[in-house]
Amino acid sequence: MKISIKTFFLLALAMLTATTVFAQEPTTEGKTYLFSLEDCLRFAFSNSYDRKSMELNTASQEVTYEQSRQSRLPSVNASASETFTNTNSGNGFNGSAGINASMPIYQGGNINKTIERNRLNVERSEMQLQQYDNQLSVQILQAFLTALSNEELLDYQQVMLNSSRAQMLQGQERYKVGSILESDMLLLEAQYISDSSNVIDTQISYDNSILSLKLLLSMDPLDELMIVKPDTESLDDMAATLPTEEEALEMALEAYPNLKLSEYDILLAENNIKLAKSNYFPSLKANAGINTSHRDFDNMGQQFNNNFSQSVGISLNIPIYSRGQNKANVKKSKIALEQAQLDYEQTQLDVRQTVSLAYRNVVSAYNSFKASELKENAYSKSYNAYEVQFQYGKITAVELLQQQNNYLNVLNTFIRNKYSLVLQRKILDVYMGKEITL
Repeated sequence: MKISIKTFFLLALAMLTATTVFAQEPTTEGKTYLFSLEDCLRFAFSNSYDRKSMELNTASQEVTYEQSRQSRLPSVNASASETFTNTNSGNGFNGSAGINASMPIYQGGNINKTIERNRLNVERSEMQLQQYDNQLSVQILQAFLTALSNEELLDYQQVMLNSSRAQMLQGQERYKVGSILESDMLLLEAQYISDSSNVIDTQISYDNSILSLKLLLSMDPLDELMIVKPDTESLDDMAATLPTEEEALEMALEAYPNLKLSEYDILLAENNIKLAKSNYFPSLKANAGINTSHRDFDNMGQQFNNNFSQSVGISLNIPIYSRGQNKANVKKSKIALEQAQLDYEQTQLDVRQTVSLAYRNVVSAYNSFKASELKENAYSKSYNAYEVQFQYGKITAVELLQQQNNYLNVLNTFIRNKYSLVLQRKILDVYMGKEITL
């Protein structure tokens, strides 16, 4: 079944109207949020399930560290027992009670090294949380800027759609009086339908980018999220405030979590060597106790008094032969240290390459932005001039629409380059340890 251009135009217009109404209708089942980029980051850090899981892991590491610090203190236990015994010669009750304590005096440095290891694990866990925050920040930044890009393109497309509608109506009137061909009128109608379709597609892209942002924020999909558009007019400042590549590398090497994690791996590997060597040394432990007992219940108090005893002593444990286990543990720990050092060198190289590439991406993005800005300005003025000429009948619809499509392509590139510059610059800020703001 063939559909005429007018029928197709009415269907497209209906779709556009429905889409616009749906997009603007507030959500009644969820909450409404108006967020800047900074609001998005704060919300994500407070609600991310992965981040909460990592915080719990850090809390567990802190508990382990605090408990290990008490390993130097004595342990004290109280005990009491009562037993009924039945034999051929009779039966009776036996009981005992006591308090015993023990305290490590020397364990080859094992306690201090264990405390140090647990402290390093806490700090490493905190650094892992910072690494996660950086990764999440970049993901949120990408989704936020994608949504902004789609929103800005949608605004321009709405303007172009209104212009196309005016051109179409004007073309229909001019066709009625015979000043243009029917083909020109149909081209104008087709262009309006095409612009309507572009608006619908961009609206869908915008909705999808907002949904992606909600997922990163751990936000209910039914909640309505509106984003605050930042001031991106002073993009030249991003180039003016750009440090040198050497300065960017120096800041990244100081702040980048991946490199600091590798440093902690080296410290932990060195600690493990010391722990393994501590097993070669003897251990010395002091113990003390008070105990008493009774038989039957006759004169039980006197029995407790008569059987009351105190004890104090020192126990020494000297390792002589462990079937090569201690020696093997030391060797494995040394191998692990060499591996950690190699990983650190590789990570350092990776960081330098990553930051250098990010720096060059900023320079390239800025150059592309400036070129597309000049081109967009030129094509905008040219298109406005073509519109005036078409209104006075000096050019055909084909010439006008060709210029309009050229301008839309240039405009799309300009918007994409503008937000690409913001993204690349902010990613570099993340690498340099700077807070993300827009």
